[in-house]
Amino acid sequence: MTLAADDFARHLAACPLVAVLRGITPGEVAEVGAALIAAGIRILEVPLNSPEPFESIARLSALAGDQALVGAGTVLDVASVERVAAAGGRLVVSPATDAAVIAATIALDMASLPGFFTPSEAFAAIAAGAHGLKFFPAEAGSPAVIRALKAVLPRDVPVLAVGGMTPEGVAAWAAAGADGFGLGASLYRPGTSAEAAGAMAARFVAALTSASAITPSGAITPSRD
Repeated sequence: MTLAADDFARHLAACPLVAVLRGITPGEVAEVGAALIAAGIRILEVPLNSPEPFESIARLSALAGDQALVGAGTVLDVASVERVAAAGGRLVVSPATDAAVIAATIALDMASLPGFFTPSEAFAAIAAGAHGLKFFPAEAGSPAVIRALKAVLPRDVPVLAVGGMTPEGVAAWAAAGADGFGLGASLYRPGTSAEAAGAMAARFVAALTSASAITPSGAITPSRD
């Protein structure tokens, strides 16, 4: 099995979108997950404040195989990291920077994507070994903040904008240097059908395809077309 960090980089390069399935249940996760993968999304997370999240992670991981990277969001402590690994998850996403959570994630060969909002938090996460950074909540900032951060952060550490993303809004963030996007309530919320989630995922994929291009370095830049 390849390292989770390598799979994270590979799937992010293929499609720089992360589906955040907050509130999903085990009974619907396979159908919704299949629709999202069919639409092109390659990274999916089940936040741990969802109903029976570890069961959903196990079912989604079994469905995805090597087509997508599956993990957990809202991971707040080391014990939860261990349960994510036991369920078959290979990605740990957090709303904050916690060095102990990052270290436990790396020790269990999972990809680490902690949240940050300030440069100090970003560099602390990088020092702890994070494989990527989640700029959260993005709606409290602006694309200009991402542009300034990207000027000082290591080029090989992807920065994902998470919070308040829409198909119409991702182009501005991409132009500012965001390497990817976390899609929450705009993509899925409790009660959203698999068909509707898949259709919205396709809209996001199309928006990025038309408004941006992936450079060899993995950064998203405005299209010249």
